[in-house]
Amino acid sequence: MRPADEVIGWFRGRIPAEWFTDPVDVDADREEILLTGRVSEPATGDAESAEAKGAACLARVRGFREDTREHRMRIASEAEAKFGKKVSWATRCGEVEAMFTNASVPVMTRLRMPERAVLDTLIDAGVARSRSEALAWCVRLVGRHQSDWIDQLRDAMQRVEQVRSEGPEV
Repeated sequence: MRPADEVIGWFRGRIPAEWFTDPVDVDADREEILLTGRVSEPATGDAESAEAKGAACLARVRGFREDTREHRMRIASEAEAKFGKKVSWATRCGEVEAMFTNASVPVMTRLRMPERAVLDTLIDAGVARSRSEALAWCVRLVGRHQSDWIDQLRDAMQRVEQVRSEGPEV
């Protein structure tokens, strides 16, 4: 869900410019704001393996996380008070992306026996440890394989919201 321009602007103004190579990506839903920034890739030789480059990027991401922890926490506290949502962080470097401090929000659902059987099969097969974890696995799978369709739904919802905002106030 695209956050309001005020939220995007606030974070882009509040986060130090030297932290990321590009403007921070800001995503939000009802409970959480997720900030994702790209850090510079460490210098590696052309002959280095993909594994070496991945390890260098992972070290860069971990270093960023530790080096900026207090400042990020201060920004998150300000934003949580201002916007009433939890703030989470993620960092990209090369092909490496690491999420940290992200929220895990409980979602209640009612499932009939056939749907519960799917979740139980995933547990029995060792794919998941619980029904909750199995359901999260299913949601990620749908998101990955139906991402174009889900993007179309989001675009359509944004257009509907735009038309509503331009309509008469009641």
